[in-house]
Amino acid sequence: MKKYLMLAAAAGLLATSITTAEAEPGGCLKYGAAGAVGGHVANHHGVLGAVGGCATGMYVRHRYRKEARAKAALYDKEHPGAKGTYIEKATAYDVEHSTSPGQMNSTTQPGAAAPAPATQPQQ
Repeated sequence: MKKYLMLAAAAGLLATSITTAEAEPGGCLKYGAAGAVGGHVANHHGVLGAVGGCATGMYVRHRYRKEARAKAALYDKEHPGAKGTYIEKATAYDVEHSTSPGQMNSTTQPGAAAPAPATQPQQ
């Protein structure tokens, strides 16, 4: 019974983490909870898993914010006097330069042709 309860809790945690859209990666709470479940399953080391997950979540969020500040600085160079938070500026930089979160450079190769936009069929 305990095994089924833990599987149901893990499935619920996974379902809620998939359906919510966040601007930032998980952080200590989300990664710590996942680490606790993983540690519990791996020979009842839930506390050790939670500590490891928390440390990983803090590092991932720190890396994300560091990249966002770098993108905001690049946006400020291109648009002096722009207003907004560094998250808003990083998002605007992503939109203008076709990058995705987690990548400072564009996914397309320089000099390569841009993909053709998809057209909708006429009805």
